[in-house]
Amino acid sequence: MNLAVGKTTDAHWRGFTPMADFDPIVVRKADGCWLTTTDGRRLFDGVSSLWCNVHGHRHPKIDAAIRDQLDRVAHVTTLGMSAETTEILATRLAEVTPGDLAHTFFSSDGASAVEAALKMAFQYWRQTPMPQPEKTQFLALGGAYHGDTTGAVSLGGIEYFHQLFAPILFSPIRGPVPCTYRVPEEVDPLEFYLSQFRELLHDHHHQLAAVVMEPLVQGAAGMITHPVGLLSAVRELCDEFNVLMVVDEVATGFGRTGRLFACEHESVTPDILCLGKGLTGGYLPMAATIARPHVFDAFLAPATDSKQFFHGHTFSGNPLAAAAAIASIELFDETDLVASVDQKANHLRKRLSGLLNHPNVGDIRGRGLMVGIEIVADRETKTPFDSNRQIGRNVCRAAVDRGVWVRPLTDVIVAMPPLVATMEELDILASAVIESIEQVLDQQP
Repeated sequence: MNLAVGKTTDAHWRGFTPMADFDPIVVRKADGCWLTTTDGRRLFDGVSSLWCNVHGHRHPKIDAAIRDQLDRVAHVTTLGMSAETTEILATRLAEVTPGDLAHTFFSSDGASAVEAALKMAFQYWRQTPMPQPEKTQFLALGGAYHGDTTGAVSLGGIEYFHQLFAPILFSPIRGPVPCTYRVPEEVDPLEFYLSQFRELLHDHHHQLAAVVMEPLVQGAAGMITHPVGLLSAVRELCDEFNVLMVVDEVATGFGRTGRLFACEHESVTPDILCLGKGLTGGYLPMAATIARPHVFDAFLAPATDSKQFFHGHTFSGNPLAAAAAIASIELFDETDLVASVDQKANHLRKRLSGLLNHPNVGDIRGRGLMVGIEIVADRETKTPFDSNRQIGRNVCRAAVDRGVWVRPLTDVIVAMPPLVATMEELDILASAVIESIEQVLDQQP
């Protein structure tokens, strides 16, 4: 297939892309951690194709699983029936996820998984043995990002992404941004933020259906890293005040933080867990909303009671995606990939650590192979650059010139390579990021 791609490619309207002002990059093929473009460039995939690729591109085991599934069935509905492969995947997810999470509702992407969780929690409080229909509110963190569908955007707290749509959104109860970088130096970060959570749950628990949060790291907020112990402490508060806990592991799940799931770092089992991105190894669109038995049981009743979950998608539980997901989970079982993340993360951070001597690099943060480098105008005051200067975007353009594809979150440069990246490939990523930051910042007046 020969595709001619010109300077303008308006036929494809890209998300979060200024269509009148961008440099089109079109990938023709990929292998391992590398992308090859239609104009012959070879780029290291430094953000795992938007944080989802785990085992590398064209992994033979996942490729074979999808081909094998094609010989059986490509798609059937999960409304009233299912595919054998999808059933197997649901069982495997019950086995590998934390605690007693056991009942999986499938959808197509992370935002859809969050939408399902919101409706699930809302409906739960009307059908639990002791109904509390006044529980209609959700508590979301400051700087939250849970996707771009309407309910997920309602939870969002990033002005750059979400403020435009405020008139069509619901308003959550807004928690703090539990950022270890910008917490006042004279206070303990965990106690500082936890006291705010306690006050919010004390004041609003009668209205709250659920607390919704990313664990350990808020990705799209700029790799905001939470104080150690915050996740488990919020779990305890939810139990104390009888509020469901929804944890969004769309970005942090499947090995990114050095455990298969970030919740495992603090021995937390949420009431509802949202997964996506790495679920299929980054191959096909699939997401999962997984509930504990006490949530699922509230939906069990005769058909005449109309207590079934009133939500569904055409391609929920797609067998091709399920086959990819099963193969991906098997690869985790067959390799030491998750165990290798800490060593690789330490190596990458060590290579990047010299940037902390740069007067415009304020922080290097994250967990595991989720790394954010925040660039600031004033290191002492942590004041950002004027967004019109497009510092982060210019750094990423410079990195492409060095053979590495990365994307910024405003002026936070994100490094989030596939988990299978070698030490040598991490060196290539680090060198390109360091040199690009130094180049762009040295050009600033």
